[in-house]
Amino acid sequence: MTVSDHQRRRIWTELMTRISPQHMPLASAYLCQDCNSIGNCSWQCPACASGALMGLANVLNRDCDERAQISYARVSTLAA
Repeated sequence: MTVSDHQRRRIWTELMTRISPQHMPLASAYLCQDCNSIGNCSWQCPACASGALMGLANVLNRDCDERAQISYARVSTLAA
């Protein structure tokens, strides 16, 4: 008995709706730049085994320091 792609997708969708949401602290979240997956391993993507990872805390951290904020209205533009 073979399972068609349509049946496989339906089964996967049903399975994903039953899985509970996962929680991961921002400090341990890494974005794979090859497959756009997020994981908590800092040396290898759990989805594609790539090493091209970016720590999301560096990009998305919301700790605001008034001294570090930039007013983009006053920043001059750079021309290539």
